[in-house]
Amino acid sequence: MSNTYVAPSRWERFKKSDFLYYFLHDKVAMFSFAIFLVFVVLALLAPWISPTNPYDLTSIDIMDSELPPSWMSGGEAHFLLGTDDQGRDILSTMLYGSRLSLTIGFLAVAVQLCIGVFVGLCSGYFGGRVDSFLMRVADVQLSFSTMMVAIIVSAIFKASFGDELYSEYAVTMLVLIIGFAEWPQYARTIRASVLAEKKKEYVEAAKVMGFRAPRIMFRHILPNCLSPILVISTVQVANAIMSEAALSFLGLGLPVDQPSLGSLINIGFSYIFSGSWWITAFPGILLVVLVLVINLLGDWLRDVFNPKLYKG
Repeated sequence: MSNTYVAPSRWERFKKSDFLYYFLHDKVAMFSFAIFLVFVVLALLAPWISPTNPYDLTSIDIMDSELPPSWMSGGEAHFLLGTDDQGRDILSTMLYGSRLSLTIGFLAVAVQLCIGVFVGLCSGYFGGRVDSFLMRVADVQLSFSTMMVAIIVSAIFKASFGDELYSEYAVTMLVLIIGFAEWPQYARTIRASVLAEKKKEYVEAAKVMGFRAPRIMFRHILPNCLSPILVISTVQVANAIMSEAALSFLGLGLPVDQPSLGSLINIGFSYIFSGSWWITAFPGILLVVLVLVINLLGDWLRDVFNPKLYKG
C-alpha cells in the first residue's frame, strides 16, 4: 500500500507560518490589529449602528446644536458625545467620517500602488535610459511635498469649477491627488527589489524559456517583492488619512456636508475656545488613535520581514 503525499492547504501553511507565530507572540501587534479591525468594522456598519444619519437633513434640528456629551450638565442621553454646530450627533459623524477617511486612505494607496509598482518594475528590469528617466521623474516628484501638491491642485480645481462641482467630486479628487503625490515611495522600493531579483537564476531561466518581459516582471519577479509592498502600504494608508485630514482642515478637502475626520476637526476648531471642545476633541482623538495603530502595525511588519531587526 503506497502512501500518497497530500500537499497542505494554504490555510494549514498559514497556521504554521512564522508570520502568524510572531503575530501571536507580539502583544502590541495583536492589540493594534484588534483596534484597527474595530475601526474598520464600525466604519463599514456606520449606516446601521450610528444613532442618526448626518446626511439626512430631516433628522437634524438646529436647536440641538452644541449640546455637550451626555455625562455633562446640559447633555442629553441620546447624544452620547454631544452635537456639533449644526445639531448633528458627534458619534454618528465620527462613524461616517472614519468611513470616508478610511475609504480615501485605501483608494489613494491603491492608486499609489498601481503607479509605483509599474514604474518600479520597468525601471529596475529594463535599466539603462529607462531607469534613469523614470527615477529622475520620481526625484522631481519627491522634491515637492504631498501637502504642497495637494493644496495647489485642490485650490486650482476649486477656483476653476466652483464649490458645487468640487463638492460633488471631492472624494475622487482627493484620492487622485494623494495617490499621484506619493507613488515614488513605491517606485524606488520596488526598483531596489527588482535589481536584486533579476540577477537570480529563476529570472534567467524564464528568459531562456522565451517568456516576454511583462510576464517575467509581473508573474515571476513581482510576487517576490510583496514583503516591502505590504510594509509600505500600511504606512502609506496612515499618511493618506493624515493628508486628507490636513486638507479638509484647511478647507481644501471634503465639504462640510461630507463629514470626514479632518472636516469634523475643522468644523469644531472655531468653537473650541467658546467651550464646545467636544466637537473637535473626539474626532481628533479618533484620528490620532487610528493613525497610531496603523503605524504600529507598519513598524511590526517592517521588523518581521527583516530578520535582522526582529527580536521576537
